[in-house]
Amino acid sequence: MLQAAAGVSLGRQARPQVYRNADDFSACASCCLHRNVADPREHEIFHASVTILRSVNSVQQARRYFVSGGVQGVGFRYFTQHAAAKLCISGYVRNLRDGRVEAFACGTPEQLAQFRAQLECGPRFASVREVLEQEAALDERFSIGFAIAHED
Repeated sequence: MLQAAAGVSLGRQARPQVYRNADDFSACASCCLHRNVADPREHEIFHASVTILRSVNSVQQARRYFVSGGVQGVGFRYFTQHAAAKLCISGYVRNLRDGRVEAFACGTPEQLAQFRAQLECGPRFASVREVLEQEAALDERFSIGFAIAHED
């Protein structure tokens, strides 16, 4: 057994990890941060081999989504973070003062289309009225992982 930085025990993985694409590996590196592994590069300890099933040169795009309706106080940010992790999308989500939720997402066009569909549905107790989408520039600060951000 190996000890992570915060004292959480992590065992070795018996079978190799298979990544569908480079974004999966990025998401996996991000999950190491959540497990308190000090350096995502130490991830090699846990996954002995890597197989990428899709081209590494997937076209990455960035989009900004503004979701309005009954979307605050119903777990929408956590729902969004979970949907992004499942789709291997990076970026952030935050509540806005005007009652909307903003999500900034980086991924392939297919991933972003699926992500928007998830935003349009929302979590169980949300009432999504509208999802506005804007093109955005890729931002290296949000190239790995998907965070819940807080307004200043």
